[in-house]
Amino acid sequence: MAYSQAQLDALEAALAKGERRVTFGDKTVEYRTVEELAAAIKEVKRGLFDDAVNTGLWPRAPRQVRITTRKGT
Repeated sequence: MAYSQAQLDALEAALAKGERRVTFGDKTVEYRTVEELAAAIKEVKRGLFDDAVNTGLWPRAPRQVRITTRKGT
C-alpha cells in the first residue's frame, strides 16, 4: 500500500499528544494501544522508504566538489 507523508505526520502528531485516534481525510482509525500506534508509524516509514528506493529518489547520487589551490603562480 502506498502511504503519504501526511499520514505519517498525522500518526506522529497523535503519538506526541498521547492520542490513539487518528483521522486521515474522511477515515478515522483508533488504535488499541500506543505500541500499536508506534508499529503503524514504523510500517508507514518503511513504506515511504521503499517507495523512495523504487522510484530512485533514495539513495541519491553522490556529489563531490573538489577544490584545488596552489600557493603562488
